[in-house]
Amino acid sequence: MSIRAVVWDIDDTIFDYTTADRAGMRSHLRAEGLLERYGTAERALALWREVTDAQWRRFEAGGVSFEDQRRDRVRIFLDAPLTDAQADDWFHRYVAYYESAWALFPDVLPALDALAGSHRHAVLSNSSLRNQDHKLRVLGVHDRFESVLCAAELGIAKPAAEAFHAACDALRLPAHEVAYVGDHPEIDAVGAEAAGLFSVWLDRGLWTAEVPPGLRRIASLAELPALLRADTRFGAPSTFG
Repeated sequence: MSIRAVVWDIDDTIFDYTTADRAGMRSHLRAEGLLERYGTAERALALWREVTDAQWRRFEAGGVSFEDQRRDRVRIFLDAPLTDAQADDWFHRYVAYYESAWALFPDVLPALDALAGSHRHAVLSNSSLRNQDHKLRVLGVHDRFESVLCAAELGIAKPAAEAFHAACDALRLPAHEVAYVGDHPEIDAVGAEAAGLFSVWLDRGLWTAEVPPGLRRIASLAELPALLRADTRFGAPSTFG
């Protein structure tokens, strides 16, 4: 059975989120006069990422809204009892610096071009449609995707099978004819595999924890077209690590 479509994660898969987040936060803290409060920029960035990861887990588990997790990130990071409006204002000032650092990974456009004539494309992200639709337009790739689905609007997040199946439904394809490509080994790769998709873990070198065994791994999107043509779903050994 051939793979007819690819569903993509966005952040740290096609969009260099980690670099943009760090650059944006560094510039923002400097403008706010907060760098000295955290000792070094590295400590501030490490705390911001730690707080962000924790609040995203709450959102993905359905324990808080997308907007409230964002406000709580600011409150915890600043250790301040801010109102919703104050937290939103602080975050929006950060976003201006963050967006100025937005960029695609260099392997994205060549991969999309290589697959344009053979596969359909969609997006499934654990974010909000407002954020990701805007991001894809700014990055110039929005028209590459038939559908853009996000957890905030779906009401369910990866790695739940229902999230992956919603993307398949949007393409009107069964799960076994759809590949999912994402940077997170558990949320993306394990979740997609469990949902019946052809799961591909894009290892951008950002994951430092133990990786679940048996993942179909690539280190660059340059490897993706050959992997999809080979389709190792039925037990043939993959040569892609």
